Amino acid sequence: MRHGKKVNHLSRQAGHRKLMLANMACSLIEHKRINTTVAKAKALKVYFEPLVTKSKEDTTHNRRVVFSYLRNKYAVTELFREVAAKVGDRPGGYTRIIKLGNRLGDNADMAMIELVDFNELYNVAKKEAKKTTRRSRAKKADAPAAEAPAVDTAENTEATE
Repeated sequence: MRHGKKVNHLSRQAGHRKLMLANMACSLIEHKRINTTVAKAKALKVYFEPLVTKSKEDTTHNRRVVFSYLRNKYAVTELFREVAAKVGDRPGGYTRIIKLGNRLGDNADMAMIELVDFNELYNVAKKEAKKTTRRSRAKKADAPAAEAPAVDTAENTEATE
């Protein structure tokens, strides 16, 4: 019985599984999104998100720990420079899994896993939605009323001259 054993073995031995997840994590850092099966995407999310959390604090120790997982110095450099700069204020949830349907060859469930902050399509809508809050609407309603007479007086002075 597998009571309390939460690791998905993905039908692979431990060494093969670790190398596969390391290669997938390097590809995710390089391309910002990859297509894979749903099971591998979920396993990659568990493997990858602690590494992104470590990359927020750029120390030699954290770089060595992340390198021991990824085994690719170019991926480590890009993770600590570009990815950590974008996710610095995010408290977690650095990846998004989007299910794509079934693969034609073997009918496997496919998914796309991507870094959340690197998708411009989703981020634009959320930034616009955040701008309207009750307090900001009240301030915006007062601000144009105060500015409107100043603009009218400027137009009147130009017309009189």
